[in-house]
Amino acid sequence: MFATAFVASALFAHRAQAYEEVIVSGGGTLTGKVVFNGDVPTKMVIPTKDPAVCGGIRNVPTIAVGADKGVKNAVAYLKVVESGKAWGKEWMQSMEAPVLDQVKCEFAPYVQIIRPGTLNILNSDPLLHNTHGFYGRRTAFNLAMPNKGDSNRADLKRPGLVRIECDAHGWMLAWVHVADSPYYAVTGEDGMFTINDIPPGEYTLVIWQDTERTIEQKVVVKTGEKLEMSIELN
Repeated sequence: MFATAFVASALFAHRAQAYEEVIVSGGGTLTGKVVFNGDVPTKMVIPTKDPAVCGGIRNVPTIAVGADKGVKNAVAYLKVVESGKAWGKEWMQSMEAPVLDQVKCEFAPYVQIIRPGTLNILNSDPLLHNTHGFYGRRTAFNLAMPNKGDSNRADLKRPGLVRIECDAHGWMLAWVHVADSPYYAVTGEDGMFTINDIPPGEYTLVIWQDTERTIEQKVVVKTGEKLEMSIELN
């Protein structure tokens, strides 16, 4: 089954209703692979300052594609799930909160999914970063981090897509998906993702890639079913 409908979206403020945790009986599993066919597009990165830390001019791919055409850092999620499985421990990257670091003038990780709450932001570079997060065009946080080892916290309590930039280094970019349910996953090096414990029913599967375009595909999950999908980006 292949998704073909392309939908442009700002992907913020998915919904205001709170997600309800319930016991899921006979939940299904959705496994998929996101692939890219064709020539991988690239962009030129031209550091305008701090070359000793940030490096020089370089050409980088705009999509991370592996040898088997799998797309890394695509996000798969079920749209508008009002109730289902509990948020699990996998939603915590540390004992405190998820982390976004700044290393050699790049954000790490480039894409992540977090539960609504706090994002820890670190500066591992010996120079000033001004870390600026946006819900759409609206500022979510704006943090000056002048020293190596600096840390700060950003409150991201509203579900939606947060674009993160550095005002001091214009090429830096990261994406944080603040999830409105646990039914989210990010693809690995092989382009694979798995979403499990899905209550039986009909859903809209959304595939996001950092070009800010999405693919939407209707899926029907039956009791105990294991669905497999391949989603192609062109």
